[in-house]
Amino acid sequence: MKTLPLLKGSLRTLAQHKVRSFFVTLGCLVGVAALTWVVAIGRGAERKILTTVRQNVGASAIIVASGGGLMAGGARTDAGRLTADEVQAIADALPAVEIWEPLQTLDEAPVRRGEATALTRVVGSSERGERAWGRGVTRGEWFDAPAVARSARVALIGETTARELFGAEDPVGAEILVGNVPLRVVGVLEPFGTDAHGMDRDAELVVPISTLMRRIMNVDSLAGAKLLVADPDRVEETAVEVRRMLRERHALPPERADDFHLITPAQIERMVGRARAVLFVFLPLVAAVALLAGGAVAASLMLLSVAERRGEIGLRRAVGARARDIALQIVLETAAMTLLGGAAGAALGCAGALAIAGKFGLDVAAPWGAALLGLALSTAIGVAAGAIPARRAAALHPVEALR
Repeated sequence: MKTLPLLKGSLRTLAQHKVRSFFVTLGCLVGVAALTWVVAIGRGAERKILTTVRQNVGASAIIVASGGGLMAGGARTDAGRLTADEVQAIADALPAVEIWEPLQTLDEAPVRRGEATALTRVVGSSERGERAWGRGVTRGEWFDAPAVARSARVALIGETTARELFGAEDPVGAEILVGNVPLRVVGVLEPFGTDAHGMDRDAELVVPISTLMRRIMNVDSLAGAKLLVADPDRVEETAVEVRRMLRERHALPPERADDFHLITPAQIERMVGRARAVLFVFLPLVAAVALLAGGAVAASLMLLSVAERRGEIGLRRAVGARARDIALQIVLETAAMTLLGGAAGAALGCAGALAIAGKFGLDVAAPWGAALLGLALSTAIGVAAGAIPARRAAALHPVEALR
């Protein structure tokens, strides 16, 4: 019997058994959709993480955090105080350190302009912030050292906050209120987008570090600092010196743990490596398990189908169908259902990945490679899942099957 008539017969059989066909198709759809989605989102998340790390840390920076102040969960109970004077002294004592930048933030501060309000992250910076963070202004200008020295009431505004407070108006020169503190907008920050945590970095205000600490937060210590090392090859050895000097200044005995935290590019690379392992090994394995589970469902349902169609198979054998024709039809039926599910899953996975990417600002292209891999796997699993039912159907004796 030719393959085309067998294929047509297989499609008619699938149409006659809609519920069984639906569940076989659904199993592969879920597996392929999960695989496509995971691979696409994983690649986009990896690019986002690396971009954010390069912008925030770079290849020659050391981040000093006061205790756990910059880490998830907030400061630890054993966090030591970190002052601008001691960071300045450390930077002056280490020739490898080119410049340093203080770190202090106030999350979700209420900002007003007339009747318009916004919840905005307020970041303290020095006159060196434009260079330290690699982020300048598109309009206006960055504040200077005298503005930092006198705790000037000035601010740089992000695009999102500017849009919420000013609409289409130019915010430069206008006055806003952060709490009850009036500030004059002197510049608009370059667009950044969302970071690796999904935070909109354009919903920010950058103010002089002294203004944030004295006028807005009323604190006298830093959450952290960023040290830029002139020679990237000397970052790790400089970090060792920074740790030694901070322990001496904080009078920590050898048996006591650090009351601060250092982050270096090498540590970031290890963190990214662990994230890459999760994104491109473990999660795809979970999706592959789901795909294999779909294949197991397909095999079970097709075995049940063979048992239900004994009479049909016996009749076809009696009128001249060969054992291999029966086996081929069962394999074609299973492969057709899994291929259909794989195609639908690939389309659903691509659409879901692009939708999530748009919401969280991830750079995700249509994951055709993952979709094609899912289709190939679903087809292979379909053929494999149909092999055992096909052999059982082909082994049926015509006389016994017709009883």
